[in-house]
Amino acid sequence: MDWARFALQMASMARELLAQDSVTSTLERITASATELVEGCDAAGILVLHGTRVESLAPTDPFVVESDALQQQVGEGPCFDAVRTSQGDRVFRIADLTTEHRRWPAYAPRAQALGVGSMMGFLLFTDEEDLGALNLYSRKPGAFDSDSETAGWLLASHAAVAFSSARTHAQMEQAVATRHIIGEAMGIVMGAHRLTEDEAFAVLRRYSQENNIKLREVARRVCEEGILS
Repeated sequence: MDWARFALQMASMARELLAQDSVTSTLERITASATELVEGCDAAGILVLHGTRVESLAPTDPFVVESDALQQQVGEGPCFDAVRTSQGDRVFRIADLTTEHRRWPAYAPRAQALGVGSMMGFLLFTDEEDLGALNLYSRKPGAFDSDSETAGWLLASHAAVAFSSARTHAQMEQAVATRHIIGEAMGIVMGAHRLTEDEAFAVLRRYSQENNIKLREVARRVCEEGILS
């Protein structure tokens, strides 16, 4: 492993991650970087576990989605284990899936049939929350060694920070947009019914509660469809 070259590539990737303009593009850059930077990696994806439901994000190959779906279907597998881990080691490396039939009897043989030979997974996390697992796949058994694991861990560390930053930025933009559209809707209601700001907001909130519709959606309907005006 040429670590000097790897360091330069990581620095370039970090700059690219910061330049992305959405959560989706950030995740796509992360998984693409995995296939570019980690020796032996044929495909990558990010798995997020919502209870027992699996969400596949930014897969670089269809068999990544198929592997994630298979784990959801059978309720077991290395990526499930990585995301569910709350303590201890948050990295897994499976040199050869053929040796894991006892550990994951429902998943391992069917994953082999999908073309999975070896895997690595890294729990993405910040100091505050777990975000899911970055999973790396090879079609060949024995494709990943200790250097591959170190490279993947370094990549995942950068990825976790970038993922968290992108999500925070997106949430802030959403909050600003929500405040704007609610303010616009309040102005429409105030003008139509000669209400104060507090009274107009109370009307929007009451409509939201009575109809079980989010306040943002009520505001959008007021602005676009003229309800309550």
